[in-house]
Amino acid sequence: MPQPTTQDRASAAFDAAVFPALDPSAYERHPLHSADRIWPETNCFMDLWIEVLASLGHAPEAMLGFTVTQDFEGDQATFFKVPAADLEAIYGLRLQELAIFEHVEDHVTTQIARGRLCLVEVDGFYLPDTQGVAYHTEHGKTTVAINRLDITGRRMEYFHNAGYFTLEGEDFDGVFQRTPGADGERPLFLPYTEFVKFGPAPEDGNMKADACKRLASALAQRPAENPIAAFAAVFPAQAENLAGRPFAAFHHYAFNTLRQFGSNFELLASHLDWLGEDGADARAIAETMKSAQFQLARAVNRGKFEKLTGVLDPAVAAWDRLMADLETRFKA
Repeated sequence: MPQPTTQDRASAAFDAAVFPALDPSAYERHPLHSADRIWPETNCFMDLWIEVLASLGHAPEAMLGFTVTQDFEGDQATFFKVPAADLEAIYGLRLQELAIFEHVEDHVTTQIARGRLCLVEVDGFYLPDTQGVAYHTEHGKTTVAINRLDITGRRMEYFHNAGYFTLEGEDFDGVFQRTPGADGERPLFLPYTEFVKFGPAPEDGNMKADACKRLASALAQRPAENPIAAFAAVFPAQAENLAGRPFAAFHHYAFNTLRQFGSNFELLASHLDWLGEDGADARAIAETMKSAQFQLARAVNRGKFEKLTGVLDPAVAAWDRLMADLETRFKA
């Protein structure tokens, strides 16, 4: 009997996947990432989970009640991430840290063979899906979920942001820090890595009830004071600090403030729509933040910031109305 070649073994390794049917060239985004949304993308962690849950056949809208807890942290909006407890309560998924003590790709290969999805912090510089943003131009951490991995062939298929992609060759080496240093050793930096254990699939009839319970629990943890009012109080002064700086400073600031607030509350609107409730006030916050982002860009370009005072007032009022209504409907 002919013995398998190295190429055969590499192909077999690449065939192992948590989601065997996925193809990057034919992948379709979930509607929460449709181009007609106010904020088609949110942040790397949430966007990834939306697509992973959709690939599992679950409704990602069910997890979004936690977004009521978003706060203003003084210099940025909360970088919102679905709690592991919600993933387990609603979908039966257990997210836990994966200890890294050998090469990262070896650990990931082991977990894929066990049917587990690994979430790994990597350098976006090496991710082709960030073409025109960070790919081969800017270093920065981001999270991917790895579905397929072929170490010999230096190929990987992964969830990132709002889609499912592939990379290979030098980008593979860059993601896993495989290029040796001057001493011939690979870098010692070990990224934060988590993995997902898949439990019994939830019953569809219970998902909305479970989501309502998680929303009620989250409401009890929402900020005591209006976080958008706190942000609005310092927004013009923070914006003025961008004057004379490279335009990249605008993008970083807007991403961590306006985009995080706007996308967070648009997801809350989608959650309420999915529950059959009124998401209008949450959507009004998302729209106000998008408008404010355009006004901020103009202010930075012109060096005039006085018109930013009051631009967030509609969102401030919408937050107050929204929380009062949710308190009435979902109080634990």
